[in-house]
Amino acid sequence: MLSLRAFSSLIENGPLISIDLLVETDTGFLLGKRIHKPAKGYWFVPGGRVFKNETIDDAIQRISFKEIHKKLSREDLEFYGVFEHFYSDSFVSDDVSTHYVVLAYKVKLSQLMEDLPLVEHEEYKTFTVKEIIKNDLVHSYTKQYFIGKV
Repeated sequence: MLSLRAFSSLIENGPLISIDLLVETDTGFLLGKRIHKPAKGYWFVPGGRVFKNETIDDAIQRISFKEIHKKLSREDLEFYGVFEHFYSDSFVSDDVSTHYVVLAYKVKLSQLMEDLPLVEHEEYKTFTVKEIIKNDLVHSYTKQYFIGKV
């Protein structure tokens, strides 16, 4: 794990690679209300960054377990596309911008854990695609995954 100083330098000097999970259930898509910057206070899909020397397959398993308590593999997922997210702030400072290169994957789950982790999100909720697009508290980068899908 990187120190805060090393992580800050990384964010200041290059893009982060992350994995976002578009988790579809019978009632809609799972979003969590973010606790941390960037996008603090917004509804966002579960996800996380890929660590140095971590394979994408290992990252998918780690991130899916951390975010939704379900250890998924790449075979469980449908690749959705590559996206870029640019933020004026970051986890480390309001003055340091963040750039993510995002690998988005979609998964359909019939059942979610009742006790989802409250580490990155303060609460979770499922939204229909129409609700995602219309809700002002759903972040615009999350909306990008669903625009044109109504």
